[in-house]
Amino acid sequence: MLTVDLAWMQSIHDLKEVPADQLSWLVDNSRHYIQNEGECMIRPGEPIGGMHIIVQGKLRLYIMQDNFKRELATLSERDITGYLPYSRGKIANAYGEVLEDTQLMTFPVERFPELIKEHFELTQALVHVMSNRVREFTALQQQNEKMMALGKLSAGLAHELNNPASAIVRASNLLKKQLRLQPDTFRTVMALQMTPKQVDHVSQELFRILRERKPERLSLRERSNREDRLTDWFDEHEVENGAEMAENFVEYGFAAEDLNLIHSDISTSFLTPVFSWVNNNLIIERIVEDIENASGRIADLVCSVKVFTHMDRGGDKQLTDIHTGIQNTLTMLGYKIKKGNIKLVEEYDESLPQLTVRVGELNQVWTNIIDNALDAMEPNGKGTLTIRTAKEHNDVLVTFIDDGPGIPQGILSRIFDPFFTTKEIGKGTGMGLEVVQRIIHQHHGSIRVNSVQGQTRFTVCLPVADK
Repeated sequence: MLTVDLAWMQSIHDLKEVPADQLSWLVDNSRHYIQNEGECMIRPGEPIGGMHIIVQGKLRLYIMQDNFKRELATLSERDITGYLPYSRGKIANAYGEVLEDTQLMTFPVERFPELIKEHFELTQALVHVMSNRVREFTALQQQNEKMMALGKLSAGLAHELNNPASAIVRASNLLKKQLRLQPDTFRTVMALQMTPKQVDHVSQELFRILRERKPERLSLRERSNREDRLTDWFDEHEVENGAEMAENFVEYGFAAEDLNLIHSDISTSFLTPVFSWVNNNLIIERIVEDIENASGRIADLVCSVKVFTHMDRGGDKQLTDIHTGIQNTLTMLGYKIKKGNIKLVEEYDESLPQLTVRVGELNQVWTNIIDNALDAMEPNGKGTLTIRTAKEHNDVLVTFIDDGPGIPQGILSRIFDPFFTTKEIGKGTGMGLEVVQRIIHQHHGSIRVNSVQGQTRFTVCLPVADK
């Protein structure tokens, strides 16, 4: 083992100004020992035994996140870790893995009252170490909170984008196949030698029906009855593939009366090729509509991302309708809402005035509160999330209510504390609600929470007038 003497202690940057007698006292009252490579000297949930100074070797601090190790820091010679003066953290929240045989000097936690009372300069130096550690760890956790939120949003967004993108690919392939059939259908129709008047009549009726078609929500029985009537008509007039075409014709609002109008000016022998041509056109029309709808969905999602992140604006405050931010947040979390079988109840006061806010920051508030509510309801496999907006005096109130299990009264006062979380290790950093509170305070607002069994209510209060 390396001998720890006064000269070695004074080589530690954070302790170089501490009087020699205090450093010697620290060395004499510490335990000196070796931890072997591969050992775990710190585990989450275990009491922190004291302050550790690494004399030789390496120690890695990490937490488990989604079954993966996320490194917090790698400590080596002359680094100080563990319990420090005035620290509120007496329980470890990370693992400490020994990377190579490591010599440690540990000052026991039960001797700290004596250290604080008798050795001012040493205490002052160690408090400075703790301040630096808190600042660095806070920055790390805030970044991790952002990355976790980004990961959740990205996963949901990828799923939301995949559905319309896949629909476009499928529809494009169908359209390609359908267009390959067009020459044969066209050749058959041309062979009929229909008069221009007859061609115009069929075209006019077809486009009239498409133009006048109104979307209808048919029950399974109503749809089946209409298809049966069209199938009977096709059978009576000896039209081939009538049952197959009936389904498509009903989709576009055709009734037996429409078929009679088309038939009125052409002979029965022409009906099969004419209606086959009409059916092909309807199929193409439907495929194009599917592509248009899917493309529109992608455009809406991209627009939501742009507004949500406020990519086209700076970080300054902007006049905005808060409902836009809430709606875009719900779009970004749409997959998680559907996956969690969550019923969404939106009760908005559309007469609310616009607010001058930092839109991107306020979207972080909505995201954290809604995401926490979804996590709370997850164990039930279902739930109801109510979002309500209203004006009270000169403030706008935004209320989020979930019917999850509620927050125990014993910890309700701590939920906004930095690093405090009720989620299992790896699922939360304890920075989400701290960030929420900080952003709201920066907007001169306030946030309050009430929780009982089966109902948790977060209310965000924002002033109408910018201060």
